[in-house]
Amino acid sequence: MREIAYEEIVQAVRDLCIQANCHLPMDVRAAIERAERTERSPVGKAILGDLEENFKFADERGLPICQDTGMAVVFAELGQEVHITGGLLSDAVDEGVARGYVEGHLRCSVVGDPLRRVNTNDNTPAVLHLSMTAGDRLRLIVAPKGFGSENMTALRMLKPSVGPDAVVDFIVEAVSKAGSNPCPPIVVGVGLGGTAEMAAILAKKALLRPLDQHNADPFYADLEAKALERIERLGIGPQGLGGSTTALSVCILPYGTHIAGLPCVVNIGCHVTRHAEMTL
Repeated sequence: MREIAYEEIVQAVRDLCIQANCHLPMDVRAAIERAERTERSPVGKAILGDLEENFKFADERGLPICQDTGMAVVFAELGQEVHITGGLLSDAVDEGVARGYVEGHLRCSVVGDPLRRVNTNDNTPAVLHLSMTAGDRLRLIVAPKGFGSENMTALRMLKPSVGPDAVVDFIVEAVSKAGSNPCPPIVVGVGLGGTAEMAAILAKKALLRPLDQHNADPFYADLEAKALERIERLGIGPQGLGGSTTALSVCILPYGTHIAGLPCVVNIGCHVTRHAEMTL
């Protein structure tokens, strides 16, 4: 049994909050740079150039890439041979988020109650997704989520008889309805199967896949390609001002489901699809 101290987790989450908000992942940077080279619209090309300048400026100076530094979503993969000492994992995550947002001078956008709407002033509580794995390590992924894109989330309980084309139709419909709201070019995460809440978690997790990777299953890789091609034909373009680049990637994560159901959730990431990770 390996021990990991509460304070070590706090410090890791703190650092990851700052890193994720100030340093765009290399695969996302590369995807934006590729899009700038291939974008056919002069306006869209200029916008993508501005986005490049913005993330490079933020990276060099350690400043937030976007003014909306998001609600902290944390994926924790806890090895079953790990014992956390000194406190609860959930408390350590919240304390790490609080320190990261306050000490990192990141915008605190979280309210403590959804209806009373009083700001907590430290961006807590975080959203924690915990899974158990083999081994004696704790993997932490911090993925701040802004709500310009989060508000564009779509859920549909499809009939199991509809087939793959209906899934692609729903993905494209969700992106079309979102329009310019999620600050395109976007990353499209799709959760398919399970139950409604499982599909939602899968869709959020799908945003973590490197943009230069395809689905390992050729069947789903083909669906992703079909959805992306149709999304590009929408012509929404960078920042919604028209162009050939609306999405950088489509990622579908499937899961087993009930014979009577086919839940599908689309979760959209903006061009600042941020995440940073660390293994303790």
